[in-house]
Amino acid sequence: MSSPTLTPPTARPAALANWLLAVAMLVFAMVVVGGITRLTESGLSITEWKPITGAIPPLNEAQWLAEFQKYQQIPEYKELNQGMSLQDFKFIFFWEWVHRLLGRLIGLAFALPLAWFAVRRAIPKGYGLRLVALLALGGLQGAIGWWMVASGLSDRTDVSHYRLAVHLLTALTILAGLIWTALDLRALAANPAARPSRLTPLAAITAAILFIQLLFGAWVAGLNAGWASDTWPLMNGRFFPENAQFSGFASLSDDPHLVHFIHRWWAWVAVAALILLARAAKAAGSRPASIAIHSAFGTQILLGIAVVMSGMNIVLAVLHQAVGALVVAATAWGAHAAGRRDQRY
Repeated sequence: MSSPTLTPPTARPAALANWLLAVAMLVFAMVVVGGITRLTESGLSITEWKPITGAIPPLNEAQWLAEFQKYQQIPEYKELNQGMSLQDFKFIFFWEWVHRLLGRLIGLAFALPLAWFAVRRAIPKGYGLRLVALLALGGLQGAIGWWMVASGLSDRTDVSHYRLAVHLLTALTILAGLIWTALDLRALAANPAARPSRLTPLAAITAAILFIQLLFGAWVAGLNAGWASDTWPLMNGRFFPENAQFSGFASLSDDPHLVHFIHRWWAWVAVAALILLARAAKAAGSRPASIAIHSAFGTQILLGIAVVMSGMNIVLAVLHQAVGALVVAATAWGAHAAGRRDQRY
C-alpha cells in the first residue's frame, strides 16, 4: 500500500496545478507564434539578443531604420530580400518580437509565482526540485533560441534546421513536463496519499515514436521540405520521391524529399502507438484522455494532408504546428493516466 506523501500543512497542490496549466497555455501560444515566425520567415529580423532591453520595440523612425540597417547586413537580406521595404521589415520584426516577448512573459509567469509558492511553503514535498528543473529548462530554451538564430546571421540565409528542431522539441518537452506535473498535483489535491504517476513501457515507446515524428516535422519546417510535393498519398505520382538523393544516413536529415517522405509515413506508426496508449488510458479509467488523444491525432493527420495539398497554405501550416502541440499535450495526459496506480480521476 502506498504511503502518504509528506507535505507541509500549507501545501496547495490544487493552486499549483492550476498555475502550471496556465503556464502550459502560454507555452502553447509560444509554439503557435513560433510557427508563424518560421512560416513568415521572420526569425532573423532581430539580429541581437538583449534579454532585458530587447523587450522594448523601436519607438520612432530613427530606431526602426537602425534595426533595419542591422538586418540589411545579414545574408538573408543580401541574398533573398534585397530591396525589402521598411514596412515589410516591420511586419517580420513584429512576429519575432512577439515570439521573444512571449518567452519573457513565460519566464516571469513561472519564476515569480514559483518564488511566491516557495516562500509560502505551498509546494508539496518532492515537487520543489521538479519545478526548479522546469524553470531551468525554460531558461535553457531562451539560450537555445538565440543559438538557433545565431546560426543564420553570418554564413546562411536561414537558421540551421538541426537547431530549429532542438528549439521546438525543447518547447514541447517543457509543455509535456508542465502538464504531467500539474496532473500529479491534481491527483495529490484529491488524495493526499497519491504518489506521482509512473512512465509505463508503452508510454515510453509511444513518446519515443512521437519524438521521431516531431523531429522530422521540425526538419520539414527547417528545410522547407513541405514544398517537395503537393499531392497525397503519392509524392508527385510516386510512392517514393523521384528526386530523393540517398547518400548515407546524413541524407535522412538533409534531403528535403526524404525528410518529407519519412515525416509523411512515420505518422502512421505514431498513430498506431497513440491508439494503443489511448486504450491504456481508457482502461486506467480516463476516457477523456483517450478521447483527447484520438481527436488530436485525427485532426493532425487531416491538417497534414491539407497542408500538402494546399501547397503549404500558411494558415493550415500554422494550425498543423498548433495541433502538433495539442498531440503532445494529449499524449502527456494519456501517458499520465496509464501510469496511475492508486486512483482513477
